[in-house]
Amino acid sequence: MSGPDIKGQAPHRRFSLFAFLPLLLFVVLAGIFAFQLALGRDESVIPSALIGKPAPNLTLPALAGLTRGGQPVPGIDPSAFKGQLTLVNVFGSWCVPCRAEHPLLMQLAKDKRFRIAGLNYKDKDENALKFLGELGNPFDMIGVDASGRAGIEWGVYGVPETFLVGRAGTILYKHVGPFSEASIRDDLMPAVEKALKP
Repeated sequence: MSGPDIKGQAPHRRFSLFAFLPLLLFVVLAGIFAFQLALGRDESVIPSALIGKPAPNLTLPALAGLTRGGQPVPGIDPSAFKGQLTLVNVFGSWCVPCRAEHPLLMQLAKDKRFRIAGLNYKDKDENALKFLGELGNPFDMIGVDASGRAGIEWGVYGVPETFLVGRAGTILYKHVGPFSEASIRDDLMPAVEKALKP
């Protein structure tokens, strides 16, 4: 009678270690997720690769037929960002959270320390005009991005999103999702105050 085949047992042991690998990976990922939750991180403030970099050098056409004070509202020209603080809000008439956020943008439009530019994302002109006709127009300029190409250049994850562009044309802040009174007070306004410091 011969002894046990040691060579035959090695593959079985190796297989057992590999069987636990998915479980170990799950535990590590669950730990990272739990740690992030414990930090209470605000998911609406997502780091962007564009923070600290110049706003995309894109000229976008105006929303045809939109006027403000009897004058046509201009499209977005990147040179318009220079010299004045600008909020760039990405919106669409089809976007339900955009509709919910809009009254807050109308309030922000009263703050003369900055301008608000709209980036009308994957929308139809007639729908955007109706949307702004119903809810009001907080925008000093609106660029039409019918194809979504400009949204890619801006690094848009979804709609609405808002960027704060500094007086030098650099992106200083990004907010993902609709603003709330709390996010304006606790996140946006401190970013505006910081940007206005000499």
